[in-house]
Amino acid sequence: MNAVSNSLTFSTVSSAFTGSLSLDALRARVPAVFAPAAHQSLSPKYTFIPTERVLSGLMSAGFVPVDARQAISRRGSPVHARHILRLRRRYETVQLSDSIPEIVFLNSHDGSSAYQLRMGLFRVVCTNGMIVSRGAFPAYCVSHRGNVVDEVVAAALNIAERFESLAGQVERMEHRQLFKDEQHDFADRALALRFEDAALAGMQPSALLAVRRVDDAGADLWSVLNRVQENLMRGGLSRRSASGRLTRTRRISSIREDVRINGGRWDLASGLLTV
Repeated sequence: MNAVSNSLTFSTVSSAFTGSLSLDALRARVPAVFAPAAHQSLSPKYTFIPTERVLSGLMSAGFVPVDARQAISRRGSPVHARHILRLRRRYETVQLSDSIPEIVFLNSHDGSSAYQLRMGLFRVVCTNGMIVSRGAFPAYCVSHRGNVVDEVVAAALNIAERFESLAGQVERMEHRQLFKDEQHDFADRALALRFEDAALAGMQPSALLAVRRVDDAGADLWSVLNRVQENLMRGGLSRRSASGRLTRTRRISSIREDVRINGGRWDLASGLLTV
């Protein structure tokens, strides 16, 4: 993730990033963006439009790529693998105390994924990339046929129009104080997103509430959400395996799981705003 200044109060003309990813950097990090053709197993009905062309359309509309990664392809070609790009508006007018709103763009050229666009947040104090759930804000899927570039750009612009509403939701989370039992219930439900069977988790949900940074020490929903997200996604927590061996949780590296768990975790937090 690119380094970003800790001063995050944007004016209407300030840049929302200190440096975007160049095409050369993208090519080295995510070769699937530059796939020359679709996977050979796909039907002729599949319309191949490389992510590079879609990205060009997004950049022309004022978005810049700031992070990118792709799935590890063990059997298929790496140029067709699922990949994810995070983009920001070149000049961001929405003000958040510690975060920057983003567009999360997913695609593949092996038939495993349509073009998907979701809302995201980059939190400066921990360099975490959050993904907002479909339930909280609209997400868009664009099939690999028709006028793909225009549809993806239109979806990105529609999502960006809701950045102000996202900022309002974050502000409500910052003001929503959680009692101890609410924090533990939140952690319990968040742990279930990763380990469906609590017995297989080998750890107490309260471990997800551990404070790794002073910035996350509060009892407000936003702080609790970020503590849980950090511990859940980055791993490193002690747990007992099914065989009873002491081990540590692994970092979530799967793009699919990253999106699923992040979205579910946001849904849990959003639900507490209505209580």
